Amino acid sequence: MNWYEKLNQYFPVEEMKSKEHMEHLLKEKPELYHKDEGPHHVLMYAETNDFIFIDYLWVSAESRGQGIGHKLIEKLKAKGKPIILEVEPLDYTDSDTKKRLRFYKREGFQHASSIGYRRKSLATNKVNPMEILYWSPEEETEESILKKMKRTYEEIHTYKDKEFYGKSYQDADEVLTIRDGQDDNILEDINQPGP
Repeated sequence: MNWYEKLNQYFPVEEMKSKEHMEHLLKEKPELYHKDEGPHHVLMYAETNDFIFIDYLWVSAESRGQGIGHKLIEKLKAKGKPIILEVEPLDYTDSDTKKRLRFYKREGFQHASSIGYRRKSLATNKVNPMEILYWSPEEETEESILKKMKRTYEEIHTYKDKEFYGKSYQDADEVLTIRDGQDDNILEDINQPGP
């Protein structure tokens, strides 16, 4: 199974970019978009001069719990830049969402609870709400995270969208917003497992 098939089998269709989209990013933006692949993992990420965006992180089911994800995150943290990623909201019917959130909490990520992120999937035509998590070596405001996320959305998510999908994604200002009065931290509800 190639790297794309691994991602495509694990991530929901509304979150997946097409293989063509990702291959073009790797080929046409090699200074920005990267793939780190091993027998038991695939990490797709964008690295700018001032932050890193994790697009996809997959670790094979049989290898989970062996520290692969931790090592990949540590490798990115060593670059000394804020790291941003998108996660699905907690879904109590899907144990993977809780495991994912627990993993990122253990890795020191914070929830950008003031940022609303609602993107319409071009594959399903349904609005897909997501949450933004971030880690930073220094104090980082959620306003700064929002600006970086908008850059990611414009440079990565919507890159040649009309060419790859036959239509365009919504404007970044429509998709990424500051939520009024909502400050529920999804990571606070995630219980850490015992020793």
